[in-house]
Amino acid sequence: MCAYINRRGQVIRVGVGTPRQTQIPPLELPRYGAGRLSGIRCVATSLKDAPPDESALTAMALQRLDALVLLTLTGQGFERRGGGATGYVRDTYLAHLLPEPEDGDGQGAPGWIVFPPLNLDLLANQDFLELVEALEAEFEREFTAEEVDAGIDRALLVGVMTDGTTRQEFEDGLAELARLVDTAGGQVLHTLQQRRPHPHPQTVVGEGKVQEIALAAQSVGANLIVFDRDLSPAQARNLETQIGVRVVDRTEVILDIFAQRAGSGAGKLQVELAQLEYMLPRLTGRGQAMSRLGGGIGTRGPGETKLETERRAIGRRIARLQQEVNQLQAHRARMRQQRQHQEVPSVAIVGYTNAGKSTLLNALTDAGVYTADQLFATLDPTTRRLVIADAVTGDPRSIVVTDTVGFIHELPPALIDAFRATLEEVTEADALLHLVDLSHPAWQSQIRSVMAILADMPVTPGPALLAFNKIDLAGGDTLALAREEFPQAVFISASCGLGLETLRQRLAQLIHYAAAPR
Repeated sequence: MCAYINRRGQVIRVGVGTPRQTQIPPLELPRYGAGRLSGIRCVATSLKDAPPDESALTAMALQRLDALVLLTLTGQGFERRGGGATGYVRDTYLAHLLPEPEDGDGQGAPGWIVFPPLNLDLLANQDFLELVEALEAEFEREFTAEEVDAGIDRALLVGVMTDGTTRQEFEDGLAELARLVDTAGGQVLHTLQQRRPHPHPQTVVGEGKVQEIALAAQSVGANLIVFDRDLSPAQARNLETQIGVRVVDRTEVILDIFAQRAGSGAGKLQVELAQLEYMLPRLTGRGQAMSRLGGGIGTRGPGETKLETERRAIGRRIARLQQEVNQLQAHRARMRQQRQHQEVPSVAIVGYTNAGKSTLLNALTDAGVYTADQLFATLDPTTRRLVIADAVTGDPRSIVVTDTVGFIHELPPALIDAFRATLEEVTEADALLHLVDLSHPAWQSQIRSVMAILADMPVTPGPALLAFNKIDLAGGDTLALAREEFPQAVFISASCGLGLETLRQRLAQLIHYAAAPR
């Protein structure tokens, strides 16, 4: 049996079972900062003559209890009236948290101490308030020394490796997720991994790993859990209920980056549409009692619930945004028709995010587009005119080059739908320039991801020229491998200006090939 007592000495909760089985749900615990304990201590009984096991100590850490007291009982006592043996306290154990983990690395085992068996009378005379105040003073000093920026999300990453995924692909995905969190303005504190045949339908990871995540979040001071895969609405709710910390998935991180990067009206429009389409199904599943839309007698009431009001408002907003995206598509279609009427060939630069597309456009056309070593540094497509020599006559001719939004592995469907007006610049272009960051360790996987996205386009894009960028940062072995595997590709460095003249010549040949009758 476990009794939970607040600092006023009031019993606030009693449960039958171990401290792990009777622990208070995270969402019901007081929400204090990292320098505070929960203000609750647990007094538990056990029939085993042993100190608290790891599961009990883990429950103490998850709840940030002031203290855990374990009374071990024995039934070998005197006979009470009415028959049956009554037990008595044999040993008493006291445990409490420590400001630092015992291994000292800040990300290992949780910090706690278990005292040797104490005399019950001595324990009864213990001044718990004095003990707790001293502990919290140490926690506060430790917390202040970390110089935590309250405006930054402190993230704990969770990766789940399932069947069909190689170790290298899994590691590359986690590294990319860490970069996404960093780009979104967060700080990655720690990463946890689990290998499973398939994700758990309710919590993605197993029950034990959920507890480990909750404990790790407590240990490192994380206020955000980020999973390396998309979560269903039910999975996200279950995880937040059990962990007590905000949980997001990979798509939400990408949507947050897009919201920060969108500069033009068209970009903001498409980002808002993507966010609302992602949010709408996550308003459901909150209980049938909240719904009144039955369509008959007894279903009409004085007003709608807040949930339905939100759902209806979001639905109307999505419909309006869809109309505006359709208008944007029509506008860009007219611009393309005008260019086609003037017989100006078009080339769309495509590639994985941070491959250097904007840097290349600046190097070729002095476009002045913002560039940074970040994922999704630019979202809005930029079109510029480029003069090259005709592949046959050698005379100057103009083409237009468009820098498109960067691709990423498993591009979220909400983004594909919302950015269809932008992605049409890819399908309607006369030719594609597929830019690859050769300095990235996963450049081969990135090529496959981009090709998979292009293959899923509703309209087959035109012929493509493969160009490897950042050759000044790539190793000699990597460069040799790329030349052997892709002998027809162009090798350049947009930032250093290497190979740009060769690229112009190959673009002229590409345009000539694209314009030739089939």
